[in-house]
Amino acid sequence: MKLPEKTVERLSEYRRTLLECLTKGKTHIYSHEMARLHNNTAVQVRRDLMLIGYSSLKKKGYDAKELVDVIGKIIDYKNGLNVAVIGMGNLGRAVTTYFIGKRPKLNIVATFDIDSNKTNRVISGINCYHVKDLKEKIKTGNISIAIIASPPDTAADITETLVMSGIKGILNFTTTPINVPDNVFLEEYDMITSIEKVAYFVKDQVKS
Repeated sequence: MKLPEKTVERLSEYRRTLLECLTKGKTHIYSHEMARLHNNTAVQVRRDLMLIGYSSLKKKGYDAKELVDVIGKIIDYKNGLNVAVIGMGNLGRAVTTYFIGKRPKLNIVATFDIDSNKTNRVISGINCYHVKDLKEKIKTGNISIAIIASPPDTAADITETLVMSGIKGILNFTTTPINVPDNVFLEEYDMITSIEKVAYFVKDQVKS
C-alpha cells in the first residue's frame, strides 16, 4: 500500500522529533505531545501511526527508539538511495552541507555545475562534476534522486537529461515548474511563493 504524500511528510517530521527527544534523554512520548509539537491533533498522530501498523498500549506513551525504527522501515529504502545535487551556487552548497549525515539511507554522492571553477573539485565535502557528465555519473553512481538548485532557466533542460538518465525522483528548488513522466516522482518547493504566502497572512497585522 502506498501511503498518502501528507502522511509520509508527517512521518518524516515525527521521526525528526523522536530523534531530538532521544538526544535529550527522553525515551517515551505521548500522542498529544507529538501533536502539540507538530501543530496537529493527537487523533491525527494516532491515525498516522495506525496506518503503518504501529500502536502502543504502554502507559508511558510511544517508545521513541522503537517508533524511529518502525518509521524507518516504512519510508526508507533498506539499501539506501544515492542523491545528486545540480547547481552548486549558494543554495546548492547550503542544501548539500545541511543534508550530509542527516539520514544514513540517503546519501549525496555527487554534485554538478557548469562553472569550471567549481567542477572537478570537492565542494561541501562532495565531488563536483560538470553537468555534461550528468548522464554518465547518474548511471555509474547508481543515483536515483536529484535535487535541482540551478538557475531557473536551466531547470527544464536539466530535468530532461535527468529523466533520460533514469532518475526516479526529483526535488525542484527552482522557481520554474517542470514536467516529468508518471514514473518519476516530483516534489517542487518554491521559496518565493512560500514567503509571499506568509506575507499575505501577515500584511493586515503590520502597522503602516
